[in-house]
Amino acid sequence: MSRHHEPHDPRLLRLLDALPHPARRSYTWLIRPEGRWLRLPLGVALIVGGILGFLPVLGFWMVPLGALLLGEDVPAVRRLTLCALGKAQQWWDASRNRKRSQRDCN
Repeated sequence: MSRHHEPHDPRLLRLLDALPHPARRSYTWLIRPEGRWLRLPLGVALIVGGILGFLPVLGFWMVPLGALLLGEDVPAVRRLTLCALGKAQQWWDASRNRKRSQRDCN
């Protein structure tokens, strides 16, 4: 059973705050303990579909989403996913800051 009823990690909260309300509501519903029956197969299906991301309709975006869902029940996956999310957010912030400073210099 999942120990996480709500996302408490600041990196995950930041990502969820940036999502449209329906996507956030869906994620919040899926992380409830009762959602495990859907969360595990959906997480695996998203990762497998993401690996086949070169095919039409499927995409590589499915891998991190599947990892977030699996991370609710597999602590090692959660640690790796949240670490990668933190690194991506640091990169995003640095990139935005560089663009702002370049814009300010012109």
